[in-house]
Amino acid sequence: MVEQVTCTISEDEAALYDRQIRLWGLDAQKRLRAARILLIGLRGLGAEVAKNIVLAGIKSLTLLDHTVVTEEDACSQFLVPKSDLGKNRAQSSLSRTAQLNPMVTVTADTANITTKDEDFFKDFDVVCATCCQKDELIRIDEICHRNDIKFFAGDVFGFYGYMFSDLNKHEYAEEIVKSKVTASDSGEPASKKQKTEEKETIVVKKTATFTRLKEAFSVDWSNTAAVKLKRTPTTYFIALVLLKFREIHDRDPSPKLRDDDMKELSKLCETTLEGMQVDRSTVDENFAGYCFAELSPVCAVVGGVLGQEIIKAVSQRDTPHNNFFFFSGVDGSGMVDCLGN
Repeated sequence: MVEQVTCTISEDEAALYDRQIRLWGLDAQKRLRAARILLIGLRGLGAEVAKNIVLAGIKSLTLLDHTVVTEEDACSQFLVPKSDLGKNRAQSSLSRTAQLNPMVTVTADTANITTKDEDFFKDFDVVCATCCQKDELIRIDEICHRNDIKFFAGDVFGFYGYMFSDLNKHEYAEEIVKSKVTASDSGEPASKKQKTEEKETIVVKKTATFTRLKEAFSVDWSNTAAVKLKRTPTTYFIALVLLKFREIHDRDPSPKLRDDDMKELSKLCETTLEGMQVDRSTVDENFAGYCFAELSPVCAVVGGVLGQEIIKAVSQRDTPHNNFFFFSGVDGSGMVDCLGN
């Protein structure tokens, strides 16, 4: 759990975070100031998440990425200078991230996340993983679940994006507005007294239980009602196809190999949906043309939601998204859905 008893807010911090303290309270800001967060993957989505949580005023952020800056990063990665082409993404993102909020400790780790054992993750309160393969995401989630570390995952593929959260058993506070009817003290009979409606806000403590990523990615669709399948965002199935592509080719679809990758994506879509016993018509046959590069507007939307959910989880304020958020830039739709047992 996030440290909160020993954390104090200095006068400078109180002045800097004044508007946030007014919004969600001093205790919530103290929890944020105690949060140690690991961010895996510093492409477009990772840059958006880093910006949002650093500005919120966390304690520390570790940027972890073993890959190098490419020309494609110019589409959405605003934390790396154009002159850093070929350099490590985490190191290149360090300076601009730290400049966003000097009160947050920002460090870079250039190692591959697959080399990190369970003890490494115990130094963090929140882990957010992007640009990882499906099996690695599941491994990290299992470690976080065992150690009561809040886990988030997300990716952007062209026009499509998603985020997932596993907060284990999460306690949070929610403000509820209640109406209270009072009668005037005019000395008149009760039936004739003027009644006024006053609204008051009360804070209610609630608990939410989350599903692990492995279960969320392994839904038995053969026994799922047609109505539920129809309501499930198609971006869920598209994300599984793209994660399969990443697993096979150790990369995402490339604009330089557009024609070949589109054919491969179409084939993978057929085999993936067939294996899940889901009809091929569930996913639009032209989806493959919208899966290239991390588009800046899509990163902004998904990164905004992902950053918001991390802040809500750490501050323990407001109802969290349980457990997926899907976004499609093709039709501009965003949807929260709970999948898994």
